[in-house]
Amino acid sequence: MTADSILIRKCQGLDEMRACVALQKEVWNFTDIELVPLRIFVVAEKVGGQVVGAFQGNELVGFAFAIPGVRGGHAYLYSHMLAVRKQYRNAGLGRRLKLYQRDDALARGFDLMEWTFDPLEIKNAYLNIEKLGAIVRRYNLNQYGITSSPLQGGLPTDRLVAEWWLKSKRVETLLGGGARPGFEVIKSISVPVQVYEWKTSPATRSQAQSVQDRNREEFLKAFRDGLAVLGYQRDQRGNGKFLLGKWDEK
Repeated sequence: MTADSILIRKCQGLDEMRACVALQKEVWNFTDIELVPLRIFVVAEKVGGQVVGAFQGNELVGFAFAIPGVRGGHAYLYSHMLAVRKQYRNAGLGRRLKLYQRDDALARGFDLMEWTFDPLEIKNAYLNIEKLGAIVRRYNLNQYGITSSPLQGGLPTDRLVAEWWLKSKRVETLLGGGARPGFEVIKSISVPVQVYEWKTSPATRSQAQSVQDRNREEFLKAFRDGLAVLGYQRDQRGNGKFLLGKWDEK
């Protein structure tokens, strides 16, 4: 299976919206009270958001869900969820869903999409920054409270805010096959690959918490100082490193 064998299109009708809700449950394993309900998927599609599905035949194997937002008089799309069924991961499908979202957003006059992601998720950070060209200048503390999802490992739901400036030179160059623009690295913030293992066990969770606490303070200070995440590195062992510098272009 390759990502190219799967059709990406907007979801249509209640049955496909219900499939999104079911896949959300499968991927995050939330309790029912924490699930985004069917009605919100339906409303999002009707008020200018996005419910985009990835289909293998008639089977929904991934989706991206966005709602419209406004900040400081600037309209944008906020991508709240992107989910891919486990056996379809690591084949470029998440990136294809994001690129479909971008094409649709540009066609409707948006120049910005945002979403949040866990600073401890190394693969996701690499995709967002190096493969899509998003930048980061904001850090939200415990955004959703302590959730029921095992993926969070009982830690506070701290989130970085990805800004995807859809028509920026940075994004257009990267998506056109070019390299990410170079910049002066002023600061770096590291994430050890062991953090995934540490989160899964109560015996080692404090080690993951220590990484989160340390990085939280470093991000908050760096953003106060006017820095932005502009790059991300992974080493051969899978450790991650955020690279921060000055952002002066949209």
